[in-house]
Amino acid sequence: MTSEVNSRSRRQGPAMLRGRAVPPTTTDQRLLDGRGPVDWVHADPWRVLRIQAEFVEGFGLLAELPKAVSVFGSARTKPDSPEYELAVDIGARLHEAGYAVITGGGPGIMEAANKGCDENGGLSVGLGIELPFEQKLNDHLDIGLEFRYFFVRKTMFVKYSQAFVVLPGGFGTLDELFEAITLVQTKKITRFPIVLVGTKFWGGLLDWVKESMLTSGKISPQDIDLIHLTDDPEEVVRIIIEGHTRAEQEIIESRAAAEAAETAGE
Repeated sequence: MTSEVNSRSRRQGPAMLRGRAVPPTTTDQRLLDGRGPVDWVHADPWRVLRIQAEFVEGFGLLAELPKAVSVFGSARTKPDSPEYELAVDIGARLHEAGYAVITGGGPGIMEAANKGCDENGGLSVGLGIELPFEQKLNDHLDIGLEFRYFFVRKTMFVKYSQAFVVLPGGFGTLDELFEAITLVQTKKITRFPIVLVGTKFWGGLLDWVKESMLTSGKISPQDIDLIHLTDDPEEVVRIIIEGHTRAEQEIIESRAAAEAAETAGE
């Protein structure tokens, strides 16, 4: 009986397989047999390795990036539009304030912010994404990286940015915006100003947030303070700098209070 059970069970890494779950070949056999089907490269376990590789590549490439701000907005914005010029101005001002500029690496607002930073001698970064339609990285990047998976790319934006600046855009822009707001609201990330640029474009959305979400108790009053709205590129940079200065001061005061409490306890 024991030999029969053993013949129908197998350890495969951390897993134990039995009966019909036991594959007809071993992992090594499938790896070394080049004559088999290629469907395995599209299976979920193989995707995990690709995901891991994207994280490793992103972390390795961006690990030494200086303090940076991510700028988001529509890829459809035309170079002759006021919004494009505004993004160029913001990119330049962020560099002057000591920040690298990170975008999604594509055209439109992304290209404009990278351009403003790049043409003024700043460090310009683009994190692209594989799409069903062609969208190449723009020509104003010092560092460019393309991802297969949105969630890996979004992790890089949050991990290596100290603020988000969000110009008018579409669904992708909204996705990045609300993810950032959620992470700040839940204190998954701290010292992270979020600035919306374009009062006419974003005003209706913020009115809805206040009139529907806030009044119905879906969010707290202090959650509104997580979002700043302006049309002024100078104010964009000022909000970010003041936010970081205030946060750093709070850290210093918190450490001082902890040390004082420890000393008093002695």
